[in-house]
Amino acid sequence: MVTLDVPTDHPDFGKSFPCTCMLRELDKGRIERLERYSNLGPLTRLTFDNLQPKGLDGDPQRQAKFQSCCEEARAFADHPEGWLVLTGPSGCGKTHTAAAITNHCLSQGIASFWAIVPDLLDHLRTTFSPASDITYDDLFERVKNAPLLILDDLGTHSSTPWAEEKLFQVLNSRFNAQLPTVVTSISVDDLDERLQTRLRSPGLSIELILKTDSPLVHSQIVGMTEEAICSMRFKDFDPQGMNADREERASLKIALDAAQQFAEQPEAWLVLVGPAGSGKTHLAAAVANRQINSNRPVFFANVPELLERLRYNASGDQKKGDSLSLNEIKTSPLLILDDLGMETATAWTKDKLHQILNYRYNTRLATLVTATIPALDSLDARIKSRLMDPKISNPVPIGAPDYRGGEDILFSGTKKTKKRR
Repeated sequence: MVTLDVPTDHPDFGKSFPCTCMLRELDKGRIERLERYSNLGPLTRLTFDNLQPKGLDGDPQRQAKFQSCCEEARAFADHPEGWLVLTGPSGCGKTHTAAAITNHCLSQGIASFWAIVPDLLDHLRTTFSPASDITYDDLFERVKNAPLLILDDLGTHSSTPWAEEKLFQVLNSRFNAQLPTVVTSISVDDLDERLQTRLRSPGLSIELILKTDSPLVHSQIVGMTEEAICSMRFKDFDPQGMNADREERASLKIALDAAQQFAEQPEAWLVLVGPAGSGKTHLAAAVANRQINSNRPVFFANVPELLERLRYNASGDQKKGDSLSLNEIKTSPLLILDDLGMETATAWTKDKLHQILNYRYNTRLATLVTATIPALDSLDARIKSRLMDPKISNPVPIGAPDYRGGEDILFSGTKKTKKRR
């Protein structure tokens, strides 16, 4: 203990305080107590530092996918909120990644409880024995209420009515309380349907497929690199904006929530409308990123570049890129059109856009569109009417200033005003 060298009238005069050596010992003891509570055992050796950032697969596309999943896992470990579900075959790195999250959270002083699901169920069964050193209620409550719970190997347990009921009780309790949870599983599709609904709850849970035994789902990106798409995540989107006022920040938060909900369950149409630089492309790319990480198909395209590619393909000149099929665009399960209205308005471009959007409108295929107010106003009436149809479309205005500074356009409904900063 040490005494501070302060004047006699100072409130800390004469008081004793822990020295730096004692603080280090206290901190060390605290970490040790958290590690004992965590139930990690020898897995304290598994960290992000010794996790292969690109996985063990030699395929470059799978390596990029694994690296993107690792970055998502790191972001979750920094701020554990909601649920993170890691899936993939045995040996793909699920357990290492989950343990790395746990160890990172322990180093931050976050109490975390690790449980291998088959072992957890065995322990719960043995607590019924009179010789058990812990009661069933104590263990069950610890699992249900842990500040951060990590369930490893969900789905490898013996499936009995008792086991399924216990797991549902745990996950349903944490679902209702919105407690941070990490789950690893070979496949969510093979689990009890009640567990699937919790593990894939939009707005709460994110599923990262570290590797799949089936061929990777083909996604198309036009006008942006896959690296750029993967760098734009929801966690990196700043809803505070650049010098934005309360109303502008509210519009960014609404747009972020709408994009996240759409990414979890792409249905109908989402139209993000706002000034240049207000974050529309970032949100659209984050939606595409989430689909790629979840091994779901997506077609992301910058509209001017897309139409240029289509024009070159129609002329038989393939110098601008690989062959692009209009039918592939029309029928994609999820189509993201960035910067609609920024293309050169010709009869040909209007006809192609109408073909694409009219087909998707009639078949109700999931579509996300970004546009500025002037670009939206200048669109062909046939296209604009479909984009604004409330039966299928959810137009979300972003009234925030350019993140890069400069002039922006604010709007409410159809009224537009200009504001300079």
